[in-house]
Amino acid sequence: MKQGLFILIIFFVFLFLVTTPQKEEKKEERNISVKEEERGIFISYIELQKYLKGKGKAEGKKIIDQMIQSVLDLNFNLIILQVRSFSDAIYPSTIYPWSATVSTEEGEDMEYDVLAYFLKKSHAEGIALYAWINPYRVRTTENISSISKKNPAFSYIGTDTLWVENGIYYNPSKQEVEDLIVNGVEEIVKKYNVDGILFDDYFYPNNEIDRKDYEEYLKNNPLISLEEYHLKIVNKMIKRVYATCHKYKKQFGISPDGNISNNYNSVFADVKTWVQNKGYVDFIMPQIYYGFYNETQAFKKVIDEWDNMITIKSIKLLIALAFYKVGQVDTYAKSGSLEWIENSDIIMREIILSRNLKHYDGFVLFRYDYLFNKELQTKTTMQELENMKKVLK
Repeated sequence: MKQGLFILIIFFVFLFLVTTPQKEEKKEERNISVKEEERGIFISYIELQKYLKGKGKAEGKKIIDQMIQSVLDLNFNLIILQVRSFSDAIYPSTIYPWSATVSTEEGEDMEYDVLAYFLKKSHAEGIALYAWINPYRVRTTENISSISKKNPAFSYIGTDTLWVENGIYYNPSKQEVEDLIVNGVEEIVKKYNVDGILFDDYFYPNNEIDRKDYEEYLKNNPLISLEEYHLKIVNKMIKRVYATCHKYKKQFGISPDGNISNNYNSVFADVKTWVQNKGYVDFIMPQIYYGFYNETQAFKKVIDEWDNMITIKSIKLLIALAFYKVGQVDTYAKSGSLEWIENSDIIMREIILSRNLKHYDGFVLFRYDYLFNKELQTKTTMQELENMKKVLK
């Protein structure tokens, strides 16, 4: 009798163990393999100007080789290269002049195609390359005389197609501007085997740039606000760029402000529409340049907002991270302003946390110089790099 009871008890214990769901150990990161995760670095016009401007073909190519090797050594697989920053180009174009960021002056011919060489060397090393474009900016100053005759902006000087205030910008509401942007993108994706096109966070420079066009539009559309009009104008351009990229089977994405409200209140980037409707973007790369203790925009809160906002399953989320803040005071973080000085593992922890997001596909660091320029490196920078490497194996 006792033996039968003992066997019965053992049976029920076994049944409980095999049928009761076991509590899984909480994982810090999502199970994404090294091959799947995109790990990118922004190379901006600032780096191009610093390292390549005025350099000859042989020296320029040697510098590019070194830059790509640095990216490879860090176990990264994506370069975001700024190919057009001021209505110009770092490649021979029939639309835009040679950029003064790589040539001796705007419009002066180069000895070699900078974009083509970056692509050749990157792809040879298994590194993808997205061509990064600033669509509307012509200058960061009001110096009209710096615009060469080869620049398409030159023909619009003195007209309302070109806005001159705190910089020089194309008026987004003009059809000729939209055509210029779309044609410029098509020139790249048709001619070069880039892996994608990326627009950054600069859209409308202010609320007044197209006031006349808006007032004309109101005559037939009286119920639309100026802000809605701006969103409509940008969306129309974005849809055309997306269609153009897909015509040549290329990816298209945007890197907007990490603060969602800023996109609507400042530059009129309709990020919600882009990630909740097909036909706008393949990936979104919000610039979440915040620490964990940022008083108004804490990192965890912001990445969750972006992840939850995406409703189109195919849209990839890449998180842009602020390596440039390492070791610096973050003034706008208020009570969290010293976080980047007091810690040297923020980027590492942000990568780990981001890997848990539903739509996560990778991360990108802003920008190249802050990782590899010895003049900018500090003890905190080096510690941050070493900590980051721990999660890049």
